[in-house]
Amino acid sequence: MLNTVTRPRPALLRISHGRGFWVIAAAYAVSLAFSTVPTPLYVLYQQRDGFPTYVVTIVFAAYAVGVMGSLYLAGHVSDWLGRRRVILAATLTQALSATLFLAWPDVPGLILARLVGGAGIGALTATATAHLSELRAVARPREDHGRAGLIATVVNMGGLAFGPLFGGIFASYSAEPLSTPFVFFLVLLLASAIAVALVPETVERAEERPAYRPQRVSLPSSARPAFFGAAIGAFAAFAITGLFMALTPTLLAQGMHQSSRMLAGLASFSVFVAAAAAQVIFAGLARRTQLRLGLALMVAGLVALPVAVTTAQLWLFLAGGIAAGAGVGLGFRASVATVAALAEPPVRGEVLAALFLAAYAGLVLPILLVGISLIWLPSAWALIGFSVLELGLLAWSAPKVLNR
Repeated sequence: MLNTVTRPRPALLRISHGRGFWVIAAAYAVSLAFSTVPTPLYVLYQQRDGFPTYVVTIVFAAYAVGVMGSLYLAGHVSDWLGRRRVILAATLTQALSATLFLAWPDVPGLILARLVGGAGIGALTATATAHLSELRAVARPREDHGRAGLIATVVNMGGLAFGPLFGGIFASYSAEPLSTPFVFFLVLLLASAIAVALVPETVERAEERPAYRPQRVSLPSSARPAFFGAAIGAFAAFAITGLFMALTPTLLAQGMHQSSRMLAGLASFSVFVAAAAAQVIFAGLARRTQLRLGLALMVAGLVALPVAVTTAQLWLFLAGGIAAGAGVGLGFRASVATVAALAEPPVRGEVLAALFLAAYAGLVLPILLVGISLIWLPSAWALIGFSVLELGLLAWSAPKVLNR
């Protein structure tokens, strides 16, 4: 079994564990922001090349497929390769994705860029979360370990929030909106990679590396009902974020005749900010209370969104997105806590891996269905169908988790 170390190996240039914590948090946020920066830009590609909306969902789905594949194949390799090395590789993979956006801005290139970017995020997510926890434990050994987890979660949602905001700003005010955002993030990602290289390692690499195997997924039989309830809830929660990451500009333009790129970016931004803020504001509540509140907010948002598109009420669309986003933040955090409590420590990582795979599947399947349905249905009817599906999934999952 690999052990974490409290001090890095000697190096010519290393920063402290405390500063390293914030470097990794910043690099993690930059990568996540880059992953959502295309949200307000998809419609510009669509206008330029004339492809239908379902192509947008295919491009977006490539990202989720990349995340899922990388999470399964490489999400655990930092346990023996080292946290810093994997985070550095993942950050450079994101830089490669930015380069592909610049060098090949046609549909096949967009799909490849999103697939590569998703692969980077899949390798980064679990590794950065673990590295943050370990760096914080060394820098502040007396601090509650849950604080590092809360910061990691806020960084996650905050990074996802700022991507659409930057994308909306560039789309609205840049002379080259399909290149400037990617140049900007390419510079940030390369700078992040340099900074990550200076961060202390927290995993002692074994002299003999274990034989490679994909991430195992362990599901103890006694925990399966609660696990599947949490997994379906996570699937539904990530589907909501996927809707706002992929289709916000389309829903605003078709349902409310709002074509502002800045507005599209702000709408997506507000969803992720709400998710991050809710976790901070309600951190003191019991897990079961957080889950109940998260479910109630997601239901409220899922009811408000189709009504807003049907009646062309922009304020209701924004309010519904904020409510749903807050519910996603609370619900997903409670789901992670529920699943983490289902298994003993030796298999806890494997059970969490299964949860994340289910969650990222929520970024693919429902959004593809919505995108394809827009070929034949108005956006209001497509969104109604999405909401009905989501409400059914939440109704099925809630009792299994709450009764745990």
